[in-house]
Amino acid sequence: MESLVPPGACDCHVHIFDPAHPLPGRPPQETPDATLAAYRAVQRATGLSRVVLVQANGYGSDNRCMLDALATLGRSVARGIAVVQPDATRELLDDLDAQGVCGIRFHLLPGGLLDWEALPRLSRLAADLGWHVQVQCDGRTLAERADILAGLPCPIVIDHIGKFLEPVPVSHPGFVSLLRLLERGDVWVKLSAPYEVSRTGRPDYADVSVLASALADAAPERMVWASNWPHPWFAEPPSEAELIALLAAWVPDENRRRDILVGNPARLYGFDAGTERRAH
Repeated sequence: MESLVPPGACDCHVHIFDPAHPLPGRPPQETPDATLAAYRAVQRATGLSRVVLVQANGYGSDNRCMLDALATLGRSVARGIAVVQPDATRELLDDLDAQGVCGIRFHLLPGGLLDWEALPRLSRLAADLGWHVQVQCDGRTLAERADILAGLPCPIVIDHIGKFLEPVPVSHPGFVSLLRLLERGDVWVKLSAPYEVSRTGRPDYADVSVLASALADAAPERMVWASNWPHPWFAEPPSEAELIALLAAWVPDENRRRDILVGNPARLYGFDAGTERRAH
């Protein structure tokens, strides 16, 4: 494991659930026990040292659970991605920025708070702050949405290898559109969560892995990796060790893999001193 995880490696998509912050509208016992302390055990086991905390959908725009964990970790090793209301003010975003938030989450699938109509306004606010927007949608629809995304004024981070809800060949219009978006120069992709959509399954998730490899070949300098811990609502997720090993299969070159784990997220999220968040 240690040879696959270099110093400074970043896990770019982690959700914190804490029974101290019950999920709205649910009994307290339905809040997963996926606390920051539990994730720190994952870090110790894997050697991952930096993390991006992504607001969980179940908490809506109440970011307190994520922000509490972010404050405990500190800005030297952690960043946050928030969910906000469509009419969020610049003052609110300034406050989130001061706490280490650097992006707005758009979960554009059932269960998400924001929709496509909110993207233009909030992306302008994000651009003013040097933030990005993080987008999760059904990748099969990207051909229809590519013009919207291409016109946004801030960097874009695409979740989970494009999140093709039914795995597709590399010739699919949605995947071709994703490759074209990468040509914009400030679009990033998370190489993460193949298990969520794969039909071929363990051990190599071959139907999604072919997409991950193609993306990493196309723009290795704008790929980042994530565990998607604690793999919410997924009954039998792979271990973090399995997911790190998958990255090694997708990106056999050690130097490229180090960039994906360390250098790329440092540029995107601004971990290193003097590094701008808005990386191109």
